[in-house]
Amino acid sequence: MPTMADPSVMPNEPQVHPVLAAAREILPDVVDLRRRLHRVPEVGLQLPRTQELVVEAVRELGLEPRLGDRTSSVVAVIETERDGAPILLRGDMDGLPLTEETDLPFSSETGDTMHACGHDTHVAMLVGAARVLVEHRSDLPGPVVLMFQPGEEGYHGARVMLDEGVLDAAGSPVASAFALHITTRYPSGTINLRPGPLYAAADSFRILLRGRGGHASAPHLALDPIPVAAEIVLALQTIVTRRVDASHAAVVTVAKIEAGTTTNIIPEVARLAGTIRTLDEEVREEVHASLRRVVTGVAAAHGLDAEVEIEHGYPVTINDSAFTASVIDVAGAMLGFDRVEILPTPHMGAEDFSYVLRRVPGAMAFLGARPDGVDAATAPQNHSNRVVFDEAAMADGIAMLAAVALNR
Repeated sequence: MPTMADPSVMPNEPQVHPVLAAAREILPDVVDLRRRLHRVPEVGLQLPRTQELVVEAVRELGLEPRLGDRTSSVVAVIETERDGAPILLRGDMDGLPLTEETDLPFSSETGDTMHACGHDTHVAMLVGAARVLVEHRSDLPGPVVLMFQPGEEGYHGARVMLDEGVLDAAGSPVASAFALHITTRYPSGTINLRPGPLYAAADSFRILLRGRGGHASAPHLALDPIPVAAEIVLALQTIVTRRVDASHAAVVTVAKIEAGTTTNIIPEVARLAGTIRTLDEEVREEVHASLRRVVTGVAAAHGLDAEVEIEHGYPVTINDSAFTASVIDVAGAMLGFDRVEILPTPHMGAEDFSYVLRRVPGAMAFLGARPDGVDAATAPQNHSNRVVFDEAAMADGIAMLAAVALNR
């Protein structure tokens, strides 16, 4: 009688998709690049050390990097003999101004900057996907534009790269675009996305209240801006509950208040600042108008002058329905549909990949990378100085980027 070790009675191993198999094979090299990037995070539009590592990796693949003029971006094109329309794959490169507290052996060496949003993994996965695609160049239906982008964290880096012609890098216009964003919100190795709005528009506001300073013991002789600021904070919440249709999402958050210098002086001015998040352009403009109206009205009721400045930030990130359906098919066929989650609602964060998706149809998906054994409710999230990603999930990210390009 054959034993269980006998291949003749062993259950058939599930067949691994060839693109996923290729991604798993190169994962150690991709992880090594990710860790080198993690050690040297940089903030903003100028990332010289990061750019140097990306250029080196791109040239090792036999590709010619093109460097940005106004930012330290890197663009490379994987050519093919087929004449299909180009697709763009994007990986953002910048870190955040945080002091890392993960105790990882490859922690940030800068002291005050960290890859707390996983952009180091995005860059490394895009390099890995490029390696897979170069090896399968003959199977590509058209060129692939690799977009290594600085300045996602509030610096509009994608808009700069669009201005510098990233969509025309292949010689003919890019027809679609895809990006992944790693996160500890979801189980490791899962793909999470939705058609339509994925991320919100993010705008910022600053308010200056000007009253009349005086002695804290005689508030009746002054025009104290502090209680007016407090009243405005509360009044702004009624914009969402009473001015925005309940079927639409909106967030108004006052995140900063500055006033005064000591305990016995009523200050002349108070300053407030915060963010507005919306998923619809009409709601966005209504919230802006309501905020101005509430601030100036409350201030005037107390005899104060108010100045309101609203800065438009990233627009809504909108996934194209047809392209999203194709990504779901690719993910299901390669990873299994049990690892694909259709999100019921958007995230109220923001992404400057939105600028790309305004120009061409495409999608962004979340790559789950929550380490095994870590509770979802307590796992440090993106932008935490304690966030840790499961590097094994990067193989799935590499495979998704490559497979979307091969199967579009």
